[in-house]
Amino acid sequence: MHHNGLRTAVLLGALSALILVLGAWLGGGGGVRFALIVALVVNGLAYFFSDKIALSAMRARPVAEVEQPVLYRIVRELSYDARQPMPRLYISPTMQPNAFATGRNPRNAAVCVTHGVLGILNERELKGVIGHELSHVYNRDILISSIAGALATMITYFGYIGLFFGSDDDEGPGVLGALLVMILGPVAASMIQMAISRSREFAADESGARLTGDPLALASALRKIEMGIRQLPLPENGRLASASHMMIANPFRQAGIGRLFSTHPPIAERISRLERMAGYRR
Repeated sequence: MHHNGLRTAVLLGALSALILVLGAWLGGGGGVRFALIVALVVNGLAYFFSDKIALSAMRARPVAEVEQPVLYRIVRELSYDARQPMPRLYISPTMQPNAFATGRNPRNAAVCVTHGVLGILNERELKGVIGHELSHVYNRDILISSIAGALATMITYFGYIGLFFGSDDDEGPGVLGALLVMILGPVAASMIQMAISRSREFAADESGARLTGDPLALASALRKIEMGIRQLPLPENGRLASASHMMIANPFRQAGIGRLFSTHPPIAERISRLERMAGYRR
């Protein structure tokens, strides 16, 4: 956990440093202020309405305890063990096995599972998945991803500012330099942002396994979920892409270079780490 937290801090620092470098190179306080305002507005909305955006993307509906008593019991027990309030529970009609949690803090949290994941996991494995999702909320990962998103958005807008307001004098980057900023800046920001997402997945795996006391349960669940996603990948549209980084596994088909740009670390590596937590050696 300490290693993952340190890695996240370093990556956020790298995004901030990139902003300072680009701001100093491009010059012009007006453009910097404009980029800051846009980033804060866009990602502020994402932060405060992350639950509504994600639940709508997955067409989720509230689920009652009489309908899913086992799910309610698992979430209630883990919330009690963590000394945190009970989140709202939702179910998505999607047949792909997946799950996600969202909400800016434990009092505004929601946990959503798909019909697919309820159909293939046993109770022990489902508990491992819920522990992982609750850990995202307890670790304030929505806040961290929103900060990273705001910084990445600023860098993207720096590129456009440099392109339209750059000059060829000694005080600006020039047109070629601005084009370089527009292309490489957002790419670098996106790569750092994805690295932050991957680091938070490892952290949620670890803290979730500690919450349940059963790392192998989550490892077993991840194996089944990965197989289910291969058989039923979701279509890559904008509505689902806005929620995909919150899910326990990437819901889209990943092949070739697409794996390099995934917001989730490889399932095999996650399973290996969980097995090491349990003291398992191949």
